[in-house]
Amino acid sequence: MRATETAVRSDPDERMPQRGAYGVGLDTCCMVEVDPERFEVMVSEALDGIPEELGELMSNVAVTVQHDSGPAGLLGLYQGVPLTRRSTFYAGALPDRITIYRRAICAVCNSDSEVVEQVRRTVIHEVGHHFGIGDARLRELGW
Repeated sequence: MRATETAVRSDPDERMPQRGAYGVGLDTCCMVEVDPERFEVMVSEALDGIPEELGELMSNVAVTVQHDSGPAGLLGLYQGVPLTRRSTFYAGALPDRITIYRRAICAVCNSDSEVVEQVRRTVIHEVGHHFGIGDARLRELGW
């Protein structure tokens, strides 16, 4: 089974070679500065906020923070095989990866509290992809 990469940009009608992660336009004039260690705590707290029942179902996925901006227009990226597409052929696979881009998130926020909320939204969006939820459904759900 082939791994997938997912990417979402700010314009849902824009065609992209990838499908799924969470992103927006990064053409902002100012950026909130958040210490890298503090940002990692925000990501950990967002993960801790996922309902325990869902957290227990997450399997073979690593969540990392990349401190640069990452690919243009992305706030987060899920790379791997969603739980809904795994079969017996998945055994022994390297972990899926969720990457959260610190500078990209800080660039689209105007305050510390906005960074906290955007981190939460981005983490939930990428975890949704791990569970096999596509972009259209995530948008319907408000993520």
